[in-house]
Amino acid sequence: MLAAALAAASAVVTGCSSDGGGSSGGAQRLRIGYFAFPSGDLLIKNQKLLEKALPDYEISWIKFDSGASVNQAFLGKSIDIGALGSSPFARGLSGSSPIPYKVAFILDVAGENEALVARKGTGIQEVADLKGKTVATPFASTSHYSLLAALGQAGLRASDVKLVDLQPQAILAAWQRGDIDAAYVWLPTLDELRTSGTQLISSKEIGAGGKPTLDLAVVSDELIARDPKAIDTWRKVQAQALRRIKSDPEGVAKAVAAELGISVADAKAQLEQGVFLTPEEVASGEWLGTDGKPGGLASYVTDTADFLAQQKQIDAAPSREAVSKALYVKGLPDVFQ
Repeated sequence: MLAAALAAASAVVTGCSSDGGGSSGGAQRLRIGYFAFPSGDLLIKNQKLLEKALPDYEISWIKFDSGASVNQAFLGKSIDIGALGSSPFARGLSGSSPIPYKVAFILDVAGENEALVARKGTGIQEVADLKGKTVATPFASTSHYSLLAALGQAGLRASDVKLVDLQPQAILAAWQRGDIDAAYVWLPTLDELRTSGTQLISSKEIGAGGKPTLDLAVVSDELIARDPKAIDTWRKVQAQALRRIKSDPEGVAKAVAAELGISVADAKAQLEQGVFLTPEEVASGEWLGTDGKPGGLASYVTDTADFLAQQKQIDAAPSREAVSKALYVKGLPDVFQ
């Protein structure tokens, strides 16, 4: 299994060496994994904010479709920084050989930007109606976790439905062919499903019920040891992006629209469906925390891992202590000043 994961990871980033050091030209390098998902990452990428903040660095942006492939890339040392959902992060910390990485930032809290939608014409009006139906979601993702939570809330087990592991674009194709009855997925695919589907529940509702999911930004232990100053600069840029999302929604929407190939109006609507914290909230006790005082994120990830273990999605959950040690809070909140 590990060998397969490593092979997949090395295939993700063709031409990137796995030593994590500088490029062949001697420049320092940062390889960043991101999703085509409305967030501060797309603003930073589109406007080259990180390249401007680190002019002597070679910055590579590598697109991923799911957290499972990001975990594989970290295993293969193909990326230094990556966007990752709280559920795949909990998976990455489980087992006897946890992935050597840590959360250094919170990109967003899942809201209406991830949801469970049923195709019209299937007769599905609520989650309980999914019994015996075919439901797709990217396995090992936050959507997968939220789907399991939604089924449980409705009194269903995972075995009561036919679960299919599909990436977002494959979900859309299967939906259009009529191969699946429902899907739990995120934007922008989610909005396409909504045009011919009925939303049953969102991650915002599931979070309010005690099982929140988040999009995290994770850094490798190797990068922490090698170049903590670059991480601090990257976090400052991320903080800038969060502030821009609130202060300049039109400008951010234009950047996101350009990255996703959609209209500015659609980009703005998609951004409004997410829950974006302020930098001060990220460093607060409720979320990431500060040096020596890990925040509530440790409990959220621990609870997520416990739930996944109960669902037999992982063999055993990491301890809260292990999760707390996987939060990189050095320098917070001063780094955001």
